Amino acid sequence: MPDCIIRDALIFNEGNSFYSDLYIRKGRIEKISPSISCIKNDYSEFRADGKYLIPGVIDAHVHFREPGFTDKADIRSESFAAVAGGVTSFIDMPNTNPKTITINELKRKFSIASASSYANYSFYMGATNNNFSELLLAKENGAAGIKVFLGASTGNMLVDNNKMLEKIFSQVNSIITVHAEDENIIKNQFAYYKSIFGDKIPFEKHADIRPSEACLEATKAAVELARKYNTRLHLAHVSTADELPLLDNLTEVNKKQITAEVCVNHLYFDKKDYTANQGLIKCNPSIKEEKHRIALLKGLQEGYLDIVATDHAPHSLKEKEQDYHLCPSGIPFIQHSLNIMLEFYHQQLITFYDIVKWMCHHPAIVFGIKDRGFIREGYFADLCLIDIQKEFTVTKDNLLYKCGWSPLIDKTFKSSVFATFVNGQLAWLGGKQIPPSKGIQIDFTD
Repeated sequence: MPDCIIRDALIFNEGNSFYSDLYIRKGRIEKISPSISCIKNDYSEFRADGKYLIPGVIDAHVHFREPGFTDKADIRSESFAAVAGGVTSFIDMPNTNPKTITINELKRKFSIASASSYANYSFYMGATNNNFSELLLAKENGAAGIKVFLGASTGNMLVDNNKMLEKIFSQVNSIITVHAEDENIIKNQFAYYKSIFGDKIPFEKHADIRPSEACLEATKAAVELARKYNTRLHLAHVSTADELPLLDNLTEVNKKQITAEVCVNHLYFDKKDYTANQGLIKCNPSIKEEKHRIALLKGLQEGYLDIVATDHAPHSLKEKEQDYHLCPSGIPFIQHSLNIMLEFYHQQLITFYDIVKWMCHHPAIVFGIKDRGFIREGYFADLCLIDIQKEFTVTKDNLLYKCGWSPLIDKTFKSSVFATFVNGQLAWLGGKQIPPSKGIQIDFTD
């Protein structure tokens, strides 16, 4: 690819902001300087005109549904939506069909992505009650980590064998990411509400069927195991105020043994939003009362929570319009996660530096992603250019998810993603896809 100079960008990176040019060579950032001259003839120039330039967003929690559920989504379609939203790298979850619970299936997903992904990619290996030997090989075969479901979710990969959990936490050398909900509490709550409402359970009861107590009990168990065995633990989609005291806000993120993420759906919606959105915002863990939503944003600001992800999880609109007990859990979000965080910035709830820290820097640190997540010389040129003053309205026509719907349709955001670069290649510009970008497999530090 030809060299490229981005001119006159307002760069936000590592707590600083400054106007600068940026020189991209062979997919990496060659030079950052206020004025760059290129002695080569074969290069292009891109005028940023003062727009905000940040590292490409890294979404460490997505469900792109391939293989097995490509009627809902696939790696090509969802990575296209990701790039349109400023996301240049993603880590995909294992509850596909077949499940990613063997090295062969892990390799298969890498192969699919190598041929079709517009963004950079990696994948989790899923834990079950009987695939321990496969888990020991996951890291050396490129897996971003091991995903453990302590509560059943879409794909039914529940690990409920205590001896297996002890083995995983004590012997597996990968980062362990858990979906923490207590299955017994959920089953009892569902039975109670079914006895009252039958097959017509109101969607707002999802917050009570999967209550904060279920999250707290499972998170306690995971944290206890991690501390017992000094396991590198990551807590997925923390959704309650109650879990925050279990976390560490005094240690720098690169030194934490236990890290945690919050998803944009839990920051943006709360229980009152079920009335308007019904099953469209049904997800696991559930969206809960306003007090939890407020506490989660505060938990980010105070350092208890480390990264923002999406848990992007498409289903067909027909599925989501079913009654509660048939409606699957999951929300597509990756195209608009950055827009939502920018809204919080416009509301003066967070700083612009916070967004870059939680969505770019910290995901790279938490998962040990090599040469990404920062605007640094020598790093891959994964970049997002934001037009901070150009409004963007979500419509069915500009929605890029294969499932074709979003709970955000007709929502107008104050800022928009103007351009996205993936490995130095312009992949999105002014609302249009440029010639397809080529994502590559994410590398990790040892």
